[in-house]
Amino acid sequence: MTARDDVVSAIGDALGDVLEREITGLTEDTRLFDDLRLDSSKVLELLMLVEMAVGITVDPDDLDIDHLRTVRSFADYVESRQAIGEGVS
Repeated sequence: MTARDDVVSAIGDALGDVLEREITGLTEDTRLFDDLRLDSSKVLELLMLVEMAVGITVDPDDLDIDHLRTVRSFADYVESRQAIGEGVS
């Protein structure tokens, strides 16, 4: 499993927890709002779970809606936070 796979898996697990259902058939092209029906009230919960799972810190003011369009765009954002060492102690 690659680091990218770990990030996508963490996102999938967090989505399942936030949406309170099993997420099947998740791909990087899955759209968070359109396909999974993620809503704005669940975004902060998703961010917190992903932060804990992958060891990053997300500033919601730094996050753009484009980062949350698809699993791919969110994974790219998470990896960019990992690459600059945000929240790593």
